[in-house]
This record gives sequence, C-alpha cells and structure tokens, in this order.
Amino acid sequence: MDAIHIVHTPPKAEEYLALRKRAGLSTMSREGAEAGLPNSLFAVCLRRGEELVGMGRVIGDGGCFFQVVDIAVHPDSQGQGYGKRIMSEIMDYLRRHVPPRGLVSLLADVPADRLYAQFGFTYTSPKSEGMWWRQEE
Repeated sequence: MDAIHIVHTPPKAEEYLALRKRAGLSTMSREGAEAGLPNSLFAVCLRRGEELVGMGRVIGDGGCFFQVVDIAVHPDSQGQGYGKRIMSEIMDYLRRHVPPRGLVSLLADVPADRLYAQFGFTYTSPKSEGMWWRQEE
C-alpha cells in the first residue's frame, strides 16, 4: 500500500464533497465547493497515491479572523493518527501567520472536540456561545 503524503493545496470539489459525505460531515453544494476551495487561506490534504484520505482547511480574512474547517478523515483510515497530522499542519500554519491578538475559531463536533483541545483550543462558553445560520436549499 502506498504511503500517505501531505499536499498543501485544496482538494478538487468532487473529492472534497465525497470525503465530507464519507466522513459524516454536513453536505455542501458543488457550487459552494467550487467557489470556496480556491479561497482557502491554507489547505492540507493527506493522500495515498491520488486518493484523498484526509483534509483540513483554514479560511478567514488573513489578519484578524481565521477559522479551522473541513477536518475529515476517510472512515477506512480513521484511528491512525491522521486527524492529528492534519491539525499539526494547520497549527504550524497558524503559528506562522496569525498576528498578535488574531482569533482562530472552529466548530467542534463531539467527540472531535477532544482532538482540538490537544492543540490548545478551548470552549468559548459561558463568555460566548457559537451560533450559526445556514442558507436553505
């Protein structure tokens, strides 16, 4: 079996959508993926040959606000430390590019919150609560 290699480019829209679905993340539109992926501040993909095994991205304004999104590992490859590898790559990027007082946020599904806590992320409540709005289909 081929070794995992790390690529710092966003995945193609079709493989991005497929991995999100396989990993149990919410469904996104092809239109949204095609518009959003090229606008990533940073992307990391784990690949076995050409196959997308895992991914993660950083989005935001590049100065004040950054958000970690799309952390996903293919179910057949979960439990092998790939989530930590993705987050390590993302943290290296953040340490180099987030200026003083810059804010990095993420929405953590349980039990993935335990992974993010290992990298220094803490809960915002009770001082603040995460909220979201989503465009309906």
